Amino acid sequence: MSILNEIQEQLQKGKAKLVAAQVEEALAAGVAPQEIMEALLSAMGVVGERFKKDEVFVPDVMIAARAMNRGLTALKPHLLEGGIEPIGRACIGTVKGDLHDIGKNLVKMMLEGRGFEVIDLGVDVAPETFVRTAIEKDCAVICCSALLTTTMGAMEDVVRLADEAGIRGK
Repeated sequence: MSILNEIQEQLQKGKAKLVAAQVEEALAAGVAPQEIMEALLSAMGVVGERFKKDEVFVPDVMIAARAMNRGLTALKPHLLEGGIEPIGRACIGTVKGDLHDIGKNLVKMMLEGRGFEVIDLGVDVAPETFVRTAIEKDCAVICCSALLTTTMGAMEDVVRLADEAGIRGK
């Protein structure tokens, strides 16, 4: 089995330490960082498909996402060394009044895995902070997360402020 297949298999099992070690092993063997990143993304895609089919559940997805994050952390310096430029910048956060960040963290990892530079604003983020950050950091995407129905209205506030600032649709 190739090292990339091993990385994919271990990521799907959620073996974070092993994935990080195998990423380092693949790099040492001369595998291109971009190929390794594609293998990580492909494996996460399999986990996502299995989740859609109710073959795995949220905890399984979180464990696999943690393994992917470890792999990306080991890989990131090599991607930067190779001169691979981010395809864009995004800011992400959980809206004001909401402290849940599991979904936000998953989306952040997926965006980073696809080549975005992500500015994580954390949880309980005011609408003004989303828009100000998008302007100051030249973000192409604003990502708002909410789990509670009582906090979802804050997303409307972000959209309204983005409209008022003239950045919506940019």
